Amino acid sequence: QVRLVETGGGLVQAGGSLSLSCAASGLRLSDYVMGWFRRAPGKEREFVAQVSWNGVTTGTADSVKGRFFSSRDNSKNAAYLQMNNLKPEDTAIYYCAVRRRNVYGDSRLYADSEYSYWGQGSQVTVSS
Repeated sequence: QVRLVETGGGLVQAGGSLSLSCAASGLRLSDYVMGWFRRAPGKEREFVAQVSWNGVTTGTADSVKGRFFSSRDNSKNAAYLQMNNLKPEDTAIYYCAVRRRNVYGDSRLYADSEYSYWGQGSQVTVSS
C-alpha cells in the first residue's frame, strides 16, 4: 500500500521559514517524480514545485521562486520543501504527490491530475 505522509507544517510569522517533509512508503521513491502542490482557502489547488527522480528541480512556481526549494533523499524515501521568507499569501494546505517517472525523461511539468498518489496535506499558516 502506497502512503505519503507530510509533516512540518504549522504557524509562522511573515518572513519566517518552514520545512515540509514527505515520507513515502509502499514504493521506491527513486522510481517516481515528486510534485508539491498547495490549496489556499477558497482557491483551486496549484502547482508549487516538481523534482525529478534524481533530485533535479524541474520547475518552481513563479510565486515561490527564489523562496521555496525542493529536494529529495531517495535513500530515505523522502522529499522536502524548504520554504523561506514566507508571506501571508503562502497560507495553504500543502500536498506532496508522486507519479512514476518516464523512461524518456520528465522535463515537462505535470498537472495535478497526472499524479498517482497524494499525501494527506499539511497546513501552513503565515501571519502578517
